[in-house]
Amino acid sequence: MLRKFTASVIVMTMLINASAQDSSKPASLVISGSADVYYRYGFGKTKANNLTSFTNSHNSFELGMATVKLNYKTSKTEVVADLGFGKRAQEFSYNDEGILAGIKQLYISYSPKSWLKFTAGSWATHVGYELVDANLNRNYSMSYMFTNGPFFHTGVKAEVTHKTSGFMIGLANPTDFKYVPDGLLNDKFLLAQYSFAPSDKFKMYLNYVGGQNIDSSKSDQYDIVLLSKLSSKFSLGFNGTVNRTQSYLGNKEFDKSKSWWGSALYVNVDPSSTFGLTLRGEYFNDKNQLKVYSSQPLGGNVFATTLSANIKVENLIFIPEFRLDRATETIFTKSDGAATKSAASILFAAIYSF
Repeated sequence: MLRKFTASVIVMTMLINASAQDSSKPASLVISGSADVYYRYGFGKTKANNLTSFTNSHNSFELGMATVKLNYKTSKTEVVADLGFGKRAQEFSYNDEGILAGIKQLYISYSPKSWLKFTAGSWATHVGYELVDANLNRNYSMSYMFTNGPFFHTGVKAEVTHKTSGFMIGLANPTDFKYVPDGLLNDKFLLAQYSFAPSDKFKMYLNYVGGQNIDSSKSDQYDIVLLSKLSSKFSLGFNGTVNRTQSYLGNKEFDKSKSWWGSALYVNVDPSSTFGLTLRGEYFNDKNQLKVYSSQPLGGNVFATTLSANIKVENLIFIPEFRLDRATETIFTKSDGAATKSAASILFAAIYSF
């Protein structure tokens, strides 16, 4: 623990000194942001059928999130303050209260060399394909993998780039904690990523996050993201992830590893610069009853199909969306209250970016 603390102090000292030395260099401030609203109608006439993040509603007009991002950058240093307000931000920062829940990202970076960067603070996770900001996704509703994976990390990390490859390693608080309240387990998580991007037509990311959770259980998540741009009108994305968890039995003993896993394919078609379609097909396996089947007598899986259109008018994007979730067990509810294996919904979202 002392070695971890000392390493954190060294990194922070480097950042502070670098900022002072670099203050005379040309600097730039970029302010960006977005706002999104949506309406969702579930054919089961209950919001309980929504088992993924940010769209927990039925037959209601909803505010998503208003976000403002400030990025101040010099030749070697960078400060990012990314703030979000609304239900989406509250769900993203679900362990935080008050104004702290409005901080999506807050970090300082120092690049002593063009191929080396150190970062300290809180940032969105490197795991997965989808992102918290609605304007950065082509589907408005979220995947099961995003919902059940990490949202963000708070700690330190180092990134190295060499030709077409990139490497990242970091040390962070337990997943999704900007700070850990007194009395809770506060072991650190290990973060890692290898990226390979030989061209704009193909990119690959291998991701890892693992450590001991605040409830004393241990978890490891392995994740891969593949991106392929076949033409200006057609691209593909793939995300596969597996999480292994060991529950704590007491007396420094753990039970056998249990896992959940998923995979999703994203097919993007853009006939024009103002219109596009994205079809997401996701398979989520929870046979060990760790997530969506945790309150069910049996484990199972879910296959979710989501078709979203992206209609662009200047900085405004309209997203009409149809979603169908099908499970192997009766985890959803019909409009008459009977249990069922499937749930369907339609959604209309508007997103403005600046």
